[in-house]
Amino acid sequence: MDRQKALELVKEQLTDHRYIHTCGVMETAILLARRFGADEKKAEIAAIFHDYAKFRDKEEMKRMIESEALPKDLLEYNGELWHAPVGAILVEREVGIDDAEILNAIRYHTSGCEDMSTLDKVIYLADYIEPNRSFPGVEEVREMARESLDKAIIKALQNTVGFLMKKGQPIYPDTFKFYNQLVLEQRR
Repeated sequence: MDRQKALELVKEQLTDHRYIHTCGVMETAILLARRFGADEKKAEIAAIFHDYAKFRDKEEMKRMIESEALPKDLLEYNGELWHAPVGAILVEREVGIDDAEILNAIRYHTSGCEDMSTLDKVIYLADYIEPNRSFPGVEEVREMARESLDKAIIKALQNTVGFLMKKGQPIYPDTFKFYNQLVLEQRR
C-alpha cells in the first residue's frame, strides 16, 4: 500500500491532533528503521496504522478482546492499552494488511512484550519520541535514540513505569517483561 492511500485511510479514523501525531510517528519510524536496520516500508505502514483503533468505542474494543484471540487480562488494565491489539485485528480486517510483522508492531506499540523485533521496537520508540510529543524526559530519550534503540527504549520504559506508578496505575505484565529482557541483554 502506498503512503498516500494509507494516510487517507487512517485520517478517517483519527482526530486532526492524532493525525499530526501519526505523521510524526511515521517520519520518526522511517528514520529509526534506517538507523537500526528495520524495513523502512514496513515501519512506515505500521506507524501510519499504529493508532487506527485509538478512537473506537471502548465497549466495541472490550467486546473484541472478549471474543477474539487476545489476552483477556487486558481488560484488567487501563483501556489506553486496548487500541493496539484491537487495532492490529481491525487493520487486518478493514484495511487488508496481512503482514505479520506490521501487525505485531501495531499490536505491541503500547505495552511492549518479550522478544520484540527491531521493527516492533522502532514503532514503540517512534510513538514515544515523535517530534510533536512534549513531556518530561522525552528529549533525553530522543538523544539516546541517536545511538542505541534498546537503551532509548529502556529509558522510555523507566519514564513510563515511573509515571504510572506515581499515578497509582497498574503496569501491564508484558511491559515489565519487555523492560527486564532489555536490561538483562544490556548487562550481557
